[in-house]
Amino acid sequence: MKKFDLNFLAEIFPNHTDFINQEIHEIYRDSREKVNHGLFVPIIGDNFDAHDFIPQAIENGAVAILSSREELNDVPEGFPVFYVEDTIEALQTLANRYRHLVDPIVVGITGSNGKTTTKEIVASCLATKYIVWKTKGNLNNHIGLPLTVLSMEPNCEVLVAEMGMSGFGEIERLSHIVQPDYGIITNIGESHIEYLGSREGIAKAKLEITAGFSQNSVLIYDGDEPLIAGGSRPYKELTCGFSENLDYVIRDVRQWNDYTEFTIKGQNVEIPLLGKHQAKNSTFAYALCEELEIDLSKIKNQLKQLQLPSMRFEQIRAINGATIINDAYNASATSMIASIDVLKHMNYNNKIVVLGDILELGEYSEGDHRRVGESIDSSIDQVLTIGADSRFILEGLNDTFEGTYQHFDDKSALTEFLKEQLDSETVILFKASRGIKLEEIVNELI
Repeated sequence: MKKFDLNFLAEIFPNHTDFINQEIHEIYRDSREKVNHGLFVPIIGDNFDAHDFIPQAIENGAVAILSSREELNDVPEGFPVFYVEDTIEALQTLANRYRHLVDPIVVGITGSNGKTTTKEIVASCLATKYIVWKTKGNLNNHIGLPLTVLSMEPNCEVLVAEMGMSGFGEIERLSHIVQPDYGIITNIGESHIEYLGSREGIAKAKLEITAGFSQNSVLIYDGDEPLIAGGSRPYKELTCGFSENLDYVIRDVRQWNDYTEFTIKGQNVEIPLLGKHQAKNSTFAYALCEELEIDLSKIKNQLKQLQLPSMRFEQIRAINGATIINDAYNASATSMIASIDVLKHMNYNNKIVVLGDILELGEYSEGDHRRVGESIDSSIDQVLTIGADSRFILEGLNDTFEGTYQHFDDKSALTEFLKEQLDSETVILFKASRGIKLEEIVNELI
């Protein structure tokens, strides 16, 4: 489907070769992709320059390119080239212009934990009324977000954009690209604290989501987190959480083995997700949908039918009928404690947690791993750790813990140990940072 044409590009990037106008259907950066009427954007990285692959991109369907090189080899005569200073900045500029061309309602989502889950919940609920486009996978950075924007179809009515970061200024840049009508901050945890210095620094970085706000934009955030609350701000705010006097107070949370129930403003809500943190993530979506005047009965029905991507508290049947909870997509101390808390309330005779390292904590690593250990009580039967700093979890176990614990340096040894534990009364939670790849153990047990 046509996104725009070369005349549109020429208005944005006036330094170009002569061309005959034609449509652009796809915007991409991987020259190996086969595309239809594609605009190729060659990115320059630390160890590569995709300008070298322009001939391959043309062979695979590019009909125009952006280029920060003035001299290009093997480009056919008369081929449309739009010259720019920096292709990444040009990609971001193009995304912003396309955002205004399509003009959807834009929902930006950030937070230390839960932003991907909240993105999925929000997109699912909004789809009851609108044509929705959302961030795919983890395309949530300074390159991925513009590609997400440029991949939406012209008939898109709502764009749900996840925003990630590792340092100051990154979310501010993303916010200026998409200019959110609604912003959601899920929480303030410890992710990237190595680079941001403190939780106060993390809060400051997350609040950068408001940089692209208009005076009519709305911020929805975790009202239980005092670091987000502020004084007079030039936009509307909605707070969600468990504390009294918030706009959306979550009450009467009841967790079962395969769903969670709670109430919001007297409305009973059921989600096929486990834990108080998932009730809060769902409440962000509920508040947004009510603000957009979507029928509450449709929201409640959609929440009841939610489905999330794999490795986010994904329950799997394992060898000998055991239950595995694959929550190994990523981790912080806050999210690890939340997942363990969910396991505590599940109805199994043997509850095992397998915990790997939480990365990018720097000098905070020992303390945060110990804090995870302190959260574990005797409703957990076994604590198994693997990695380097995860051993501090075991050192943090408090005196009330009466179960067994063991540290492993080798995945194969841990896998063989777990195989001896599996039966229908056993549940095993896997949680660690993405780089630990605990799913390799999971795959050996199913």
